[in-house]
Amino acid sequence: MTAEAIETGPFAGGSASDTDGDRPLRIALLTYKGNPFCGGQGVYVRHLGRELARLGHRVEVIGAQPYPVLDEGVPLTELPSLDLYRQPDPFRTPGRGEYRDWIDLAEVATMWTGGFPEPLTFSLRARRHLLARRGDFDVVHDNQTLGYGLLGDLGAPLVTTIHHPITVDRRLDLDAAESVRRRLSVRRWYGFTRMQKRVARRLPSVLTVSGSSQQEITEHLGVRRDRIRVVHIGADTDLWSPDPSVAEIPGRIVTTSSADVPLKGLVHLVEALAKLRTENPAAHLVVVGKRAERGPVAQAIERYGLQGAVEFVKGISDTELVDLVRSAQVSCVPSLYEGFSLPAAEAMATGTPLVATTGGAIPEVTGPDGETCLAVPPGDAGALAAALGRLLGDRELRARLGEAGRARVLANFTWAKAALGTVELYRQSIAARGARR
Repeated sequence: MTAEAIETGPFAGGSASDTDGDRPLRIALLTYKGNPFCGGQGVYVRHLGRELARLGHRVEVIGAQPYPVLDEGVPLTELPSLDLYRQPDPFRTPGRGEYRDWIDLAEVATMWTGGFPEPLTFSLRARRHLLARRGDFDVVHDNQTLGYGLLGDLGAPLVTTIHHPITVDRRLDLDAAESVRRRLSVRRWYGFTRMQKRVARRLPSVLTVSGSSQQEITEHLGVRRDRIRVVHIGADTDLWSPDPSVAEIPGRIVTTSSADVPLKGLVHLVEALAKLRTENPAAHLVVVGKRAERGPVAQAIERYGLQGAVEFVKGISDTELVDLVRSAQVSCVPSLYEGFSLPAAEAMATGTPLVATTGGAIPEVTGPDGETCLAVPPGDAGALAAALGRLLGDRELRARLGEAGRARVLANFTWAKAALGTVELYRQSIAARGARR
């Protein structure tokens, strides 16, 4: 799907179905990793839940650690795991008194053998919980768990969001592995993707966030295209908005990278910054995310002598984050692949001009090169440096792209529209279940 085709995709503009008198729905929204500081899945749950509640539906989020941050009116039911990856002791071994049942034992055993157990074990706990509450919900909405426990009867029809196939992350991590041992470790960690592929093929209704992800789900997971519906997500345009009172800091570039993984392309942005600073010494980078003390990004910062030019921030409030993006002369999305790219939509909504790659669905969000952003090939540090330098040096171009980017988000990518399109799919799934029964 091209950037220009977003208005014609399935449910792209939402629906008016919630104004026709249909009764409010009781929605169980499942998320095995729901904290917004852990990535886009947490942002999705928070904002979609809020907008569904505003439409008058009863939304209950059922989640595991790290628990979601939710807005008022959206209750959370905690479905705790053993929280094996918590800080400051990730990959911990629980004490004897922490084990509750065989699911806990399976979780620890998978972690001990190098695998990632949470999608499976959360799905099993969610199944047990939902069956004990049969009749409480009209629809169950799974946020990319894709675990075996969600197959079969759950007491209500199931809608599943797949943001993008995790097999894409697996492929990129394998490509970046520098040794046989590392490749074996990556394969074992991503062992859960075999389960997700099997489950995805059996799901009655799949929702995704972009035309690019729709194609990837078909190619990587084998889901028939006619079973996948696209509902674009977006930005909270009230929060993410321009504010002329926030001073622009010369040379500031801001990016969001919640993890030091090849998919996010941060190492290429660091290399681009090193090239850029030979001509513009004021250029500096603020990364919204955790600093990795080891790994490719840390090595690149040290190699290019950028310790004073790259700053990492985390744990800041929503208001502080928005002001940080507003203060930047340029926002950047250097990812090799994205299933949507919330950081791109949010930066554009503030009127901050954007440099972004063309990886995955990013062009669907950002629009045409030179009109609403500057677009570069993924993984090309030289092209990134040139685009960043061009924007930093051209005030009029920054103003034009910032204004056009904000207009594009308002027209196409808001959470209110996402909620309307999602509810339409809920009602279709409920009707289909009724017809089958």
